Amino acid sequence: MALAQALVHYYPIAGRLSCNDDEDGGGDFYIDCTSELGVMFVAASADCTMEELMRVADNQPTDDETAVVQQLAFNCTPDVGDDGPPPLLWVQVTTLSCGGFVVGVTWSHGLADGVGIAQFIQAVGELARGLPSPSIVPVRQDDIVATQVVPPFTMALLQFLPGLKPLDLTFNNVTVPTSLINHIRRFRGRRTNDDGGQHSTTTITAFEAVAAVLWKCRTRAVMASPEAPAILVFVVNARKYLAGVNDGYYGNCSMMHMAMAKSGAVANGDIMDVVEIIRRAKERIPEQFGEGSDRMVRELSDGQQVDGYESLLYLTSWRNIGLEEVDFGSGKTARVMTYPQRMLFSLLEKTTPICFMLMPIKKGARVMSGDHVDAFQQQILKLNANYTAT
Repeated sequence: MALAQALVHYYPIAGRLSCNDDEDGGGDFYIDCTSELGVMFVAASADCTMEELMRVADNQPTDDETAVVQQLAFNCTPDVGDDGPPPLLWVQVTTLSCGGFVVGVTWSHGLADGVGIAQFIQAVGELARGLPSPSIVPVRQDDIVATQVVPPFTMALLQFLPGLKPLDLTFNNVTVPTSLINHIRRFRGRRTNDDGGQHSTTTITAFEAVAAVLWKCRTRAVMASPEAPAILVFVVNARKYLAGVNDGYYGNCSMMHMAMAKSGAVANGDIMDVVEIIRRAKERIPEQFGEGSDRMVRELSDGQQVDGYESLLYLTSWRNIGLEEVDFGSGKTARVMTYPQRMLFSLLEKTTPICFMLMPIKKGARVMSGDHVDAFQQQILKLNANYTAT
């Protein structure tokens, strides 16, 4: 019932993607909204408890976890929707023997990014709890976003990827320990005054700390030459950088950005130096929408001898996008999981090692890594031992 009520406010989600063909065979995509369409909803049950499910997610190999997620989310395939365009959203609710339940969501990225779909699911939760309407008024401004969300640098990066050699990757669970994250954030968060005292400085975010660890450790594991470029590509929520986009916009508003340095500097430098490289890159995000974009494109093209496997790491974070705040009436989300093979862009999947940062667990930051280098995990353990022992 709450899902149907939410679709009244978010009616484009019940539509279908369509395209206006022009004489040259191109055209603009749009969402076709009619009363005959809707979303796919599946009700299921599983003979297991939430505790047993968590145990699989925490302790079992990634293949076993992926098998579980496949059963908890609607398995949409390209042939779904033979009678017409496929739905933009599939929802499966699986009740467990303990009384808990899992909400599996599969959606088209043409409809929304992670922030947008989290906003919608939050609205479903609010209506399920009895609120008369969603607390956030949904806004659809695709015409404004389309002219800004793919700036020249992001487009250049997308055009750069096809030139990389293809990869055959498998996904593994990696945990960046809480002790290491806290050490990085605490170390940079205090600075010595001239008189020997200490005061607080700018706080390092969990994303910056984890990204620095992943980038440094993976570069150590695969580095062929200290002079070769090391590139960290990460996803950015562009909402606050776009002119005219109102609060409540739930479309696709994500873009790509990157931090770049020599492999030797990333692999052998102090972890705090790697953090600063990432922080400076984040400070340059607004340049994508201004005169600095051309300079960033030149910097990308100047990165010679870039190998997709040894040089690039793609990182996307599901932390703090709103999925962890969803509450259907029995408390906030206990766990966020993903089935990466279903959601990856085929271009990224074939050319670039990928890491997904998910919700944190007690042990630390949980990361699903698309890589097949065992040394990656060993480097994380070694880095944790070195820094937390000091």
